[in-house]
Amino acid sequence: MTTERIKELYDAQPFKPFIIHRADGRDVPVHHREFIMTVPPGRTIVVAEPDGSLHILDVFMITDLEVRPELNGSRAKRKRR
Repeated sequence: MTTERIKELYDAQPFKPFIIHRADGRDVPVHHREFIMTVPPGRTIVVAEPDGSLHILDVFMITDLEVRPELNGSRAKRKRR
């Protein structure tokens, strides 16, 4: 996984929440672009959770990125009857 793909998701307009899949099987949700940062020279990223906890990730241990718009809590509007 490269930081370029993460940067693409970070820069997307509008931002869409995504999940980082790690090599150890755990997943890290990125709810908003303000919750993620790269550490120079770019091999490490830090993801914050809404509760304030942090994930420090080695980019080489990321296996996949999955866009999941429903992570931000918004749901499709239902029609009124």
